[in-house]
Amino acid sequence: MRLDNLPESDNIEDRRGEDGGGRGGGFGMPMGMGGGGLGIGTIVVLGLIGWALGIDPRILIGGAEMVGGSQREAPQSTQQRQTGAPDDQMGKFVSRVLGSADVQWKDIFAKEGQTYRAPVLVLYNEVTNQACGGVAQAAMGPFYCPADRKIYLDTSFFRDIERRFKGCDAGSRSCQFAQAYVITHEVGHHVQNLLGILPKVQERQRGMSKADANHLQVMVELQADCFAGVWANRSDKQWQLLEPGDVEAAMRTAAAIGDDRLQMQARGRVVPDSFTHGSSAQRQRWFETGLKQGTIAACNTFRAADL
Repeated sequence: MRLDNLPESDNIEDRRGEDGGGRGGGFGMPMGMGGGGLGIGTIVVLGLIGWALGIDPRILIGGAEMVGGSQREAPQSTQQRQTGAPDDQMGKFVSRVLGSADVQWKDIFAKEGQTYRAPVLVLYNEVTNQACGGVAQAAMGPFYCPADRKIYLDTSFFRDIERRFKGCDAGSRSCQFAQAYVITHEVGHHVQNLLGILPKVQERQRGMSKADANHLQVMVELQADCFAGVWANRSDKQWQLLEPGDVEAAMRTAAAIGDDRLQMQARGRVVPDSFTHGSSAQRQRWFETGLKQGTIAACNTFRAADL
């Protein structure tokens, strides 16, 4: 992945110097929607505990959703939080991915006569405050909070992609593109929020069965995957972003975090009605759709005959 020509974003709120605790990994849905804010990492762990103890994992997950915001308090810092583009290697990487996404979505919105308002990305270590209920924790994975229009990212999740999920070859340059896919997926949720998709979905979910609400949530997540592909398509055309192995790494990561793969690892069986992010094949297909076609219109998962 070629980074040198990518513009940096100043919309980084750097909280990594604040004290925190806890550790985990996941790839979260937008907070305040479908899953109560629990990321894949948390759900997998609770699933394993439930099956080991003979307890319905849904009971544990439901309990975690209710008390997750009250079990721990995020640290309160008296220091002024950093803003702007960080100057360390990881911070610069995140800043450039976010900056390139801002450029592409601003252009797309402008061509539709709309104004794109860029999100803020919060970098943190282990735990921090967030506006969508409870606190942000590493175990939740990266997520987008519609209430404050911020993306929350503990970059330790990138190690999980390499080592836990085996989404790319550890230490390879192509792992950077897999990481960029994760970031631009969350930017995709911000785009959905600006377009009014997230509030409409949340309203519809309130009157649905759990299975139907989950299915609608899958459409949200797959569209965000597709939007990440749109970013890659347009950024490659503008800045020659892609190098050999990049797309393969992103596809491998998409497969590694598919609901079917994670459920099989956690439970030894797959329950499609409980999917919230889509199967490995679905996540790969929709990222590839955005990558090949590069348009919002190509990403309408809500009207797709086959997800």
